[in-house]
Amino acid sequence: MAILLYRLGRLSFRRRGRVVALWLLLLALLGGGAAAFSGPTTSKFSIPGTESQKALDSLSREFPQAGGATGTIVVAAPEGGKLTPAAVAPVTQEAAKVPGVLAAVDPFASKAVSPDGRYALVQVQFTSGVDGITDAQREAFSEAGASVPDLRVEHGGEIMRGVPEIGSTEVIGVAVAALVLVLTFGSLVAAGMTLLNALVGVAAGMAGLFALSSVVELTSTAPILALMLGLAVGIDYSLFITSRYRHYLTDGMDGEEAAGRAVGTAGSAVVFAGATVVIALAGLAVAGVPFLTVMGLAAAATVALAVLVSLTLLPAVLGFAGARVLPRKQRTREPAAASAPVEAESGFGFRWGRIVARLRVPVLLLGVVGLGALALPVQDMRLALPDASTEAVGSPNREAYDLTTEGFGEGFNGRLVAVVSAGTPQATGAAVKETAALITKTPGVLAVAPPQTNEKGTTALLAVIPETGPTDAATEDTVNGIRDRVESVTGASVALTGATAVGIDVSEKLAGALPVYLLLVVGLSVLLLMLVFRSVLVPLKAALGFLLTIGATFGITVAIFQEGHLAGLVGLDTPGPLVSFLPILLIGILFGLAMDYEVFLVSRMREDFVHGADARESVVSGVGHNGRVVTAAAVIMTAVFGGFVFMPDPIIKSIGFALAVGVLVDAFVVRMALVPAVMHLLGRAAWWLPGPVDRVLPDLDIEGERLNREIPVQRQPEELVKA
Repeated sequence: MAILLYRLGRLSFRRRGRVVALWLLLLALLGGGAAAFSGPTTSKFSIPGTESQKALDSLSREFPQAGGATGTIVVAAPEGGKLTPAAVAPVTQEAAKVPGVLAAVDPFASKAVSPDGRYALVQVQFTSGVDGITDAQREAFSEAGASVPDLRVEHGGEIMRGVPEIGSTEVIGVAVAALVLVLTFGSLVAAGMTLLNALVGVAAGMAGLFALSSVVELTSTAPILALMLGLAVGIDYSLFITSRYRHYLTDGMDGEEAAGRAVGTAGSAVVFAGATVVIALAGLAVAGVPFLTVMGLAAAATVALAVLVSLTLLPAVLGFAGARVLPRKQRTREPAAASAPVEAESGFGFRWGRIVARLRVPVLLLGVVGLGALALPVQDMRLALPDASTEAVGSPNREAYDLTTEGFGEGFNGRLVAVVSAGTPQATGAAVKETAALITKTPGVLAVAPPQTNEKGTTALLAVIPETGPTDAATEDTVNGIRDRVESVTGASVALTGATAVGIDVSEKLAGALPVYLLLVVGLSVLLLMLVFRSVLVPLKAALGFLLTIGATFGITVAIFQEGHLAGLVGLDTPGPLVSFLPILLIGILFGLAMDYEVFLVSRMREDFVHGADARESVVSGVGHNGRVVTAAAVIMTAVFGGFVFMPDPIIKSIGFALAVGVLVDAFVVRMALVPAVMHLLGRAAWWLPGPVDRVLPDLDIEGERLNREIPVQRQPEELVKA
């Protein structure tokens, strides 16, 4: 592996003009494809095969007029006043004239007026689904009722749900990343080149993703997740290779040799670090959730592109940069291979490595106990799909939600729909009566509306109003209670659906898939790390450290986003359950990133050990040489993820926050403290591998031992970088 990558690095450096031209051509082709074939994203979170989705599919066939998107207009009279049919009629009429609206129901006809007469709900049915609603339709809907004086009119429903967009807040993370790169390298050229290299990879990945969006249904969060990960790992991978390249330059190698060695050694670590991220993300497909599979594959493809860019475009750009990747002082100083290591060993990384070696037992105990304490809130974690109650205060959907709650109660925001179908109108009618009676008697049900029947009379809808809100734990009990009761209905099929039921089904499906996913991803990654490090204990230690990371991350996220502690610091208006796919998504992403740092850090320990260093001294050397790069990479990745915390969308906000916290915990506590402490305790045993296993496993040589043996280092002190 190291020799192959060494040759790739030298070739890219030598043919740098052609390599850059090829990447620019690829970027142009992908950009053109994105412009020509880009399709809309979707905000639907559904799972085929669940009861709620089967009911929706049945509606689209048997009751198409009820299968379109819905909107709700909430009308309120001034305090102390009452609504009249004449006052509300203009709102209903204007809503009915919105393009694409099938019907707008008069609240006085549907009895959707509050007991005190002050509030009313105008239900609006569109002909197309929510993904078919245009901005013009949404704008026209939001203007319905604007001409009515003295009434408060708010517009909500699924068509008003905001779609997260890439905005200016992400620039904050990139700016912090640029600052960290300048401080780390001491060279504007090296920092700018590393950042530009990562941006090219992200641009190519995003363009390819949007080019496929016309044939693949992308959720609205998939492109942002791909951007988030592609940018973070792209900077990190370029940072790691560039740091090794600079080290080889100061060690007396010429530019081409330094590029080859950097890609052969650090590039090997990048390949396997990237492979763990790709495995973790692609493994999301085992959950059997289409929208999650697409999110995972989209992000995995972007990460794979980041690896490819780092191995090919980066050495080419290094060839153009020349000695300017070094600080100004080092450009004029004669390379001194013999004195460089001595100078380096006085740095903070080496001092920290020796501190951990001396205090390994206290560090281990303090780290484990501290992370365990942070994980305590996990026991109260609740999951749900987001609803309007967690949207930003002042947004249209949130205003409509709060006004509905004020006038009718939270249950009216989480209405359920019972779909009753039979072969004949008579059988359907009888089943509807029985179903309505059973649902009415279910604890937690506030009311059941009169049935709506299709033209054939074979399918009927029963609107069910629960007593509690969409994400309330009691509502889940109500849904399960209704489903248990209606199982006794004979002669017809009865299925419960609606946004609330869909959210509950998605959460249950994901919870069931989580153990299988965790076992698969961790198992495959442990095997991969065993190949990389030729050790049994190092991969197991890495996996156990990850469990501490994920526990602490979930605990902190629950404390802030669900329980509301310090919620104002992240701009969260209303705490609530975590989005249902966050745990499985976070486990996949964080495991891959955690293994990134494990590979970056421990690969140098392994490199020194196989080259003859003492087991414990190799730990200090690994922390000393790569600790600064790992911490810089962690700060950069945290900044990139942290930039997404400022987005108003609660899903993106929670994902960005959890990833930022997870990276901080894993890099600074687990990898930089607990890993060296455990490695010091294990000593030579850390690299133990049973003989039969050793003979079976292929030698991947990521530490470059075979590379050094078969291709001796050629140094030309008089010329650091060939022009």
